[in-house]
Amino acid sequence: MVGRRLRDERGASAVEFAMIVPLLIALVLGIAEFGHAFSVQGTLSAAAREGARAMALQNDQAAARTAVRGAAATLDPDITDAQITITPASCPLLGGIGSSTYVSVTISYPKPYLTGFFGSGLSLSAKGVMRCNG
Repeated sequence: MVGRRLRDERGASAVEFAMIVPLLIALVLGIAEFGHAFSVQGTLSAAAREGARAMALQNDQAAARTAVRGAAATLDPDITDAQITITPASCPLLGGIGSSTYVSVTISYPKPYLTGFFGSGLSLSAKGVMRCNG
């Protein structure tokens, strides 16, 4: 009786494993995609801060865009000038006591998924703000 029962259950673990494998693969891919998106968001935030810092100190949009691209050099695809928004266009000279103007650098970045299983990608953005003239 025991031998017959073992013969009847032969292959059952392979079937159970085959049923669970797609869920495990989806879970692992989801974790990898989330981790990569989290890393890209951190890089974008740092790049936006660097761009705002460069604009606030140098009052030069080209320098700010270069700082953004330099801080986000690890991203693929690269950040383009069209994805970087700097407001205001220039930092005004300091006014009187208590007056301050802030510059903000916003980056909009279309992050493609690593695997393609979850769609075409995410639209991430980051913003850095600094007071003009340091």
